[in-house]
Amino acid sequence: MSDTLAPSYDPASFESRLYAEWEDAGVFRARGEGKPYVVLLPPPNVTGTLHMGHAFQHTLQDALVRYHRMRGFDALWQMGTDHAGIATEMVVARNLGREGLTRDGLGRAGFIDKVWEWREQSGHTIERQMRRLGTSGDWSRSVFTMDPMAADAVVESFVRLHEEGLIYRGQRLVNWDPVLKTAISDLEVANEEEDGSLWSIAYPLSDGSGTLTVATTRPETMLGDTAVMVHPDDERYSHLIGKMVKLPLTDREIPVIADAYVDREFGTGVVKVTPAHDFNDYLVGQRHQLPLINIFTPDATTNDNVPEKYRALDRYVARKAVLADLEALGLLLETKPHKLQVPRGDRTGQVIEPYLTDQWFVKMDGLAKRGMELVEKGDVQFVPPNWINTYRHWMENIQDWCISRQLWWGHRIPAWYDADGNIYVGRDEADARARNKLGTNVLLRQDDDVLETWFSSQLWPISTMGWPDEAKMADLGFDRYVPSSVLVTGFDIIFFWVARMIMATDHFTGRVPFRDVYITGLVRDKDGQKMSKSKGNILDPIDIIDGISLESLVAKRTTGLMKPTDAPKIEKATRKEFPDGIVAHGADPLRFTMTALAGPGRDIKFDLGRAEGYKNFCNKLWNATRFVLMNTEGKTFDGAPQPVTDAEKWILARLSEVSAQAATHFAAYRFDLLAQALYEFAWNEFCDWFVELAKPALNGSDAAAADSTRHTLLHVLEALLRLLHPLVPFVTEELWRSVAPRLSIAASTISLQVYPEAQDFPRDATAEADVEWLKAMVSGLRRIRSELGVSPAKQIALLLQAGTAADRARIARFDAPLRFLNRIERIEWIDGEPPASAGGLVGELKLFVPLEGLVDLGAERTRLDKELKRVEGELAKSTNKLASETFVANAPAAVVEQERTRLAEWTAQRDALAAQRARLA
Repeated sequence: MSDTLAPSYDPASFESRLYAEWEDAGVFRARGEGKPYVVLLPPPNVTGTLHMGHAFQHTLQDALVRYHRMRGFDALWQMGTDHAGIATEMVVARNLGREGLTRDGLGRAGFIDKVWEWREQSGHTIERQMRRLGTSGDWSRSVFTMDPMAADAVVESFVRLHEEGLIYRGQRLVNWDPVLKTAISDLEVANEEEDGSLWSIAYPLSDGSGTLTVATTRPETMLGDTAVMVHPDDERYSHLIGKMVKLPLTDREIPVIADAYVDREFGTGVVKVTPAHDFNDYLVGQRHQLPLINIFTPDATTNDNVPEKYRALDRYVARKAVLADLEALGLLLETKPHKLQVPRGDRTGQVIEPYLTDQWFVKMDGLAKRGMELVEKGDVQFVPPNWINTYRHWMENIQDWCISRQLWWGHRIPAWYDADGNIYVGRDEADARARNKLGTNVLLRQDDDVLETWFSSQLWPISTMGWPDEAKMADLGFDRYVPSSVLVTGFDIIFFWVARMIMATDHFTGRVPFRDVYITGLVRDKDGQKMSKSKGNILDPIDIIDGISLESLVAKRTTGLMKPTDAPKIEKATRKEFPDGIVAHGADPLRFTMTALAGPGRDIKFDLGRAEGYKNFCNKLWNATRFVLMNTEGKTFDGAPQPVTDAEKWILARLSEVSAQAATHFAAYRFDLLAQALYEFAWNEFCDWFVELAKPALNGSDAAAADSTRHTLLHVLEALLRLLHPLVPFVTEELWRSVAPRLSIAASTISLQVYPEAQDFPRDATAEADVEWLKAMVSGLRRIRSELGVSPAKQIALLLQAGTAADRARIARFDAPLRFLNRIERIEWIDGEPPASAGGLVGELKLFVPLEGLVDLGAERTRLDKELKRVEGELAKSTNKLASETFVANAPAAVVEQERTRLAEWTAQRDALAAQRARLA
């Protein structure tokens, strides 16, 4: 361990080196001793790269893990990645295209081999980036959701749920991506407001008595209509309920039905019902036993269920044909612009079709009821607690869960079919045959579909711990580490992941997966806009850490846009915002920024300027450490300091107080308050005030006070580094390694040192009050210097008047520090009118700094006149407000009282300035 320190803060010179040393030394591994503290990493997609949301959540998780590790807990941060079925297939298929190969050309087995090759070569990017951020996870236990252990858990859960009658195969409406040709989850659908049209179409009544006008945004789907619908209380149409209409462009008749779902104010109050192509219509169809007519193929072209002239057309080509024929028949009554929410697949950008298809489903009612009970009785708690309302809403409105996907990459569904379509489920084909007593003469074909990734990730709390293999569970510490302590995740997956983990873990093990769920907001840009590729406002955390040139940043933001026409606009905005690119900040400033912005459950506006400010904070800490090392050269101390000076007693008391605050804020997940408390203590109280207050003792003639101050400087700095370590691990480690030897600490890393707690130093109220008085004196005199523009190096005289007996005693006691810290050549008590001077007030004590020889008196008179005019203007505003009966009568009491306080403050300032100006007359 070195006790030397580089001359400047350069994170690139030590961050990667330190991480490698931590990992090589096994610092992050769970130890199996002490009280367990477990955090489950939400497994990022194996295709992904670290984005700002990851950086935000991973920083908070890392802070919790490092904090508890330092407190002696058996800290386990469970690492891993998700196989990301759709995203991975797209990436690999795109790579194959560059080689002139195709997914279908390779076949299933060949394609899967290519996916594994890609994963080994490029699929670990995000894990490398997580290390760059400082993630202190137990990488030795990292799990990939396609690993054999995790895959076994997926198969076992499917088989058990099927045995219990909770998994079934059936035909239902799903979100369908016509490019990927698979069902996708609601979370993979982005609803975007777009310009569209609303078409009004006449549906003739079958009895020839007139028409009903239907408004629709998707006229092509009328070919699959099975009813038109009105509100049961709509008197305009009550006489038509039960009658039939002729469906235009077809030879079918469909009924007029009544349902309260209809919005009587929308359009004409008559709605077409297409149960096979609209989720709400599907539910209506179920209530009224309407037939389901699917009019599309998997790639969204029309099928044989439409009239022949419209078959084999792309859905939008079919739309044009339908509209043209309706117009020709005089049935297209109106076309008008209309804003509508368009569902697009987040991977392909294609409009999603509600599509009727055979899929595998999980029955959710009973599971959801139990999942709700566990949260309601507090076995799982949400932080902030209001998020339980979101959880409750999802659980009370739950639908059966579509778990199958028409992909090749993923956990293949463990079900087999015979020639007659009978289904046999088993852990493998042999098990399926054995369960159903099938001989080898019966040919079986395994289901081609895979399970959606949420099905496997719902098992994350237990599949990472070896379930269902009892030997692996014992080896990995299942009983010790389940449930985990806290899950840190975003509000957008409370249902898709959090709820499902609660239900699955309880169902299979009788345990909850975690005790707390800390819900974070989204990371937005500095203007509050959601970060997205299409907006061109994405920031890459690695670019903030290591820096990026302007040209590289422009290329990154404009490559692969869904709408290439957006590229010029994005390039222009990027060049304006980052004319010099992004300079390297290092990991610690980014982490501290994330922590400081982490208010409870709120979205955060990320401003790169904040990261720059916290880079300055790290630099301040670096320079303060250099000062301490320079002033303790050749010194070594043992144990706790025995303070001699009042300044030491004050800073030790503040250290104890801020240590208690840190414990409180960690317990409450108030990372923002934690960062604020540590920042204030580090920057203001230690780096500024204590370093300044230590200088008189270090430079004085009292050897005991000097040595005691050196010991206290080292002691408080070392504790401060430990306090900060969970938030800014790299800079604190690098600094600590230089500080620790001088306190006779032989350990190799700060990561395993004890986190500071409130100490038992006796509070010396007199010493603390004296130091606060001294700080006020120093601040007051520095303010006077600043206002006068007097150099800090120039000697001044200090004249004192009034004050209390305590003030006189303190002036005598702190004569030397005051002279040292303020460059005072003489201190004198005066009676009567002082000479031309600048003044200040500390309590009842009046301070005067004679101006002769310091400043241009004429310029000072001008400055005071200008300031006096400004203050009198503010005083007049407050006076007029309070003179207004309307303001006093109608404004909130707190506002009126605040204005009275302002009036008193402005009056005091006016009087002090007037007196000071009078002395210069």
